[in-house]
Amino acid sequence: MALQSVAVFCGSRLGQNVLFMKHAAELGKLIAILDLKMVYGGGNKGLMGIVADAVLENGGKVMGVIPKVLVEWEHQHEGLTDLAIVPDMHSRKKLMYEMSDAAIVLPGGFGTLDELFEMLTWNQLKLHDKKIYILNSAGFYTHLLNHLAILQKEDFLYEPLQGRVIFCDNPVELFNKLA
Repeated sequence: MALQSVAVFCGSRLGQNVLFMKHAAELGKLIAILDLKMVYGGGNKGLMGIVADAVLENGGKVMGVIPKVLVEWEHQHEGLTDLAIVPDMHSRKKLMYEMSDAAIVLPGGFGTLDELFEMLTWNQLKLHDKKIYILNSAGFYTHLLNHLAILQKEDFLYEPLQGRVIFCDNPVELFNKLA
């Protein structure tokens, strides 16, 4: 089945490396070119805002999913195709998973890691079989890649991650794997 939508998980802050911002903007443009609907956290700040703006600027569709508590804190994006305001973080993640066919993870903080690990856990438990693409901008997730290899080597995973978690070094590589 062809992808119709992707969940994008990333920071509500910019980070220190300008490559994170450049990759976020490139990825947004490529999502629009693929005619995929982007589902994300609904904010207008940080990498989240950059990706959403780039999708919209290139004629794409963006659905934001934001909990009531974060509407003011993350400054909800006003120009989205769709915006769902949900009661809490758990409802946010659940709706984002339901509305997407795959996930893309960019650099981010605790929230991004929480979303990534919940997707991985649900994948392992066979609650879904959605692929997870990790944009390893400037090696941001290289240590995680190494740690996942240790988990596999030490037999803490029920099955191999190959084909489920796909690490990409730049948006074009990710685009080619999605297309």
